[in-house]
Amino acid sequence: MTNEPLTPLDDLLGLLDLEPIEENIFRGAAGRATIVPRVFGGQVAAQALVAAGRTVPADRRAHSLHSYFLRPGDPGVPIVYTVDRIRDGRSFTTRRVVAVQHGQPIFHLSASFQTEEEGLEHQEPMPPAPDPLSLPTAAEMLPHYADRLGGPEVVERILEARDAVDLRYVDEPPLASVGERREPKSQVWFRTNGKLADDPMLHICLATYVSDMTLLDSVLLAHGRGGWAVGDVVGASLDHAMWFHRPFRADEWLLYDQESPTAQGGRGLARGRIFTADGQLAVSVIQEGVVRVPRA
Repeated sequence: MTNEPLTPLDDLLGLLDLEPIEENIFRGAAGRATIVPRVFGGQVAAQALVAAGRTVPADRRAHSLHSYFLRPGDPGVPIVYTVDRIRDGRSFTTRRVVAVQHGQPIFHLSASFQTEEEGLEHQEPMPPAPDPLSLPTAAEMLPHYADRLGGPEVVERILEARDAVDLRYVDEPPLASVGERREPKSQVWFRTNGKLADDPMLHICLATYVSDMTLLDSVLLAHGRGGWAVGDVVGASLDHAMWFHRPFRADEWLLYDQESPTAQGGRGLARGRIFTADGQLAVSVIQEGVVRVPRA
């Protein structure tokens, strides 16, 4: 036996390994480090999808999820997930999951699973992007913007919140262009910082976790805002939807291509496409979030 310390990825995988309490009820551990003082939305979505998957036959893979963030999660308290077995059909299985803290629902997810089958096939082409290994890591890039973020301790908090994932911006992040409006589009490459088991559901849940990290960045770019860590906007995810099209591995490079078609009424809409390195469209994502300018 070895007594090697746990890696950040080990810590994240432990967070996704829910404790069964009784039939259809699971408990997730309190949250990892976050940039803002609430449970990271990607964590809740991934844990809820894990809970749903625990009640579905192994030969049925998640093909879509639709979810709403109802209340901010308390990062110091475990989350209880209750699964409702809505339907078990010949090809499709549907589950509904409610996440609860302090006796109140904080998150609601519906997920659909399908047996593997063949059918018509087409996809959008992968957009151009540089090789991920040619780009700086977050640990190499973000310290250059410490003055805009409020100091090195804020950079350290951001890096700690994302330390299970190697996430690399294709262009400068929103915090680098505060006050400068840019086209509302962004790209990041990502993969987990370590190898994963071959369980396809695990890779889907890890992609779900990462999908909430940068999706609203494109909204910020359109208005020259730096983001939640900078403090020039106040925001939170409202809803989140994903469609899983083709097999992929979250421990291999994935391109997350993101854009924002509109913002209005204190809300911003963003959509993303996740491609494998060889150009396969693996996942589609849409999210709306609260994006407000802080009051004076």
